Amino acid sequence: MSFSSLRPFLETLRKENDLAIIHAPVDPALEIAEIHRRVIDEGGPALLFTNVIGSPFPVATNLFGTRRRVDLAFGPRPEQLANRLVGAMDSLLPPSAKALWREKDMLLDLMKVGLKKAPASSAPVLGASRREKPLAGLPVLTSWQEDGGPFITLPLVYTEQPGQPKRHNLGMYRMQIFDDQTTGMHWQIHKGGGFHYHEAEQRGEALPVTVFLGGPPALIASAIAPAPENLPELLLASLILGGKLPMVEDPLGGHRIPAEAEFTISGHVPPHVRRPEGPFGDHYGYYSLQHDFPVFNVDHVWHRKDAIYPATIVGKPRQEDYYLGEFLQRLLSPAFPIVMPGVRSLWTYAETGFHALSAAVVRESYSREALGTAFSILGQGQLTLTKMLLLTDRSVDLENFAELLEAVLERFDPKTDLFVFDNTSHDTLDYTGRRLNHGSKAVLLGVGEPVRVLPGEYTEGELPGIGKVKPYCRGCLVVDGASYEHDPQLAARLSKLLAERGTQWPLVILADDAAIADGQSAFLWTTFTRFNPAHDIYAASEANRHHIAYGLPLVIDARMKPGYPDELFPREDIVELVDRRWREYFPTA
Repeated sequence: MSFSSLRPFLETLRKENDLAIIHAPVDPALEIAEIHRRVIDEGGPALLFTNVIGSPFPVATNLFGTRRRVDLAFGPRPEQLANRLVGAMDSLLPPSAKALWREKDMLLDLMKVGLKKAPASSAPVLGASRREKPLAGLPVLTSWQEDGGPFITLPLVYTEQPGQPKRHNLGMYRMQIFDDQTTGMHWQIHKGGGFHYHEAEQRGEALPVTVFLGGPPALIASAIAPAPENLPELLLASLILGGKLPMVEDPLGGHRIPAEAEFTISGHVPPHVRRPEGPFGDHYGYYSLQHDFPVFNVDHVWHRKDAIYPATIVGKPRQEDYYLGEFLQRLLSPAFPIVMPGVRSLWTYAETGFHALSAAVVRESYSREALGTAFSILGQGQLTLTKMLLLTDRSVDLENFAELLEAVLERFDPKTDLFVFDNTSHDTLDYTGRRLNHGSKAVLLGVGEPVRVLPGEYTEGELPGIGKVKPYCRGCLVVDGASYEHDPQLAARLSKLLAERGTQWPLVILADDAAIADGQSAFLWTTFTRFNPAHDIYAASEANRHHIAYGLPLVIDARMKPGYPDELFPREDIVELVDRRWREYFPTA
């Protein structure tokens, strides 16, 4: 099942007791966000707030906050079709009458992909328009107390390439509300909308922008999908939807808009204009800091007469983006071997903010083929921002990081299989590189037969300056000690000491609290959002013919460093407010 708009999806959730309708008055500044976070932590239902202070519009959140709801929103058909399409490639290239007949059902499904024109009279989104103070009264949420203001958090930002209107981008870029007619436009360095704006700016032109809110859930999925740059997201939405996407002409001019959207916001982003945007508590689990970004000037807004405002809250994993990302990786993973023939399977880890850590099972049919595949992965779209890439040729479940890591640690040779590349691009939200959009990358190969037996229990005695010592998995030890501010050289001393002792542990993580070893989410989030390879990997090393050969152990300093943004914590008085009012929100719970 796939849904034509937000409405039937909400109704299905209501019928299945997976939607909580909250009639108590709630504040869009911090209160809704705190309610949402508690519910998603408990695996609770989607939320519909019908009485939002300062706005006539209800707010829907936590729409995709469990794997079950994601599966319900999109159904099994998109994944089945993607798998079948990839599986049919060999028989259809070149095509034959027999092969075409055998795959006729799939080809009929593909013929349903596309856009269709909807008449204005049957387009609910054209129910009402606003031109004077068009953003006034929208129930835009403030999620964290240090945020620079309220942000639209589920915007579907539509742009077209200047001079090439058939080449469009639909992306999700947070939008800070500056006033009733102006927002920020957080185009990051690897975003398609940002590429369009760069081209418009080079031409000295403003870029027309239309922002959709709501509509088919397939639109939300396609906007955040790590799809190839030239794949039209509206067509991907149609594929997920299982039918042609109805679009209607905007009577006030501008782009076509989805007929079933809840709101559309139309305007332009002028060239060479920047304004401070942020801070914002983002999906890395920290505040991204204030920086200058382009400005969106709103001309008009269309909305349904009874519009529902969709929103999400981001923060420490696991949030809604985790479950959506999981679905999108399952949907797109069958295509990876086509784009990158050496890749068997690939996974990026939502617990790390996606870009901080990726892993792949690869082919190693000749020596060092895996290294070439690593370069191929790092050259693909959003994967170019990967900070740490682990590769193995063993058949492992990449979602089980401990299983993957053990396979790599058993096999890698630190002299030949670890590569650190400095002065590379970083995700805009990753501040471990000490400079916006700049950082480093590491590639670790673990292919072939095992070269060592990994220890599972620590028996090597006390370590000076170290408190708790806990294995995360075989071969990977987590330790804690003084903070970085009090002892910045601790990781270097630890690396030297363990090497002198001839430790059997090839990888050691120095953290602020070794308890992160107790679970995958805490381990991944803490480790990979708090280290930059070029700064924070410690090991004996020597240079030979321009190659750095490392010795064991590798020590990763994953402690918080001076200059890192603050970790996200809710404000105490908001926590107390929500505690006190909980029975008002959920009187029958």
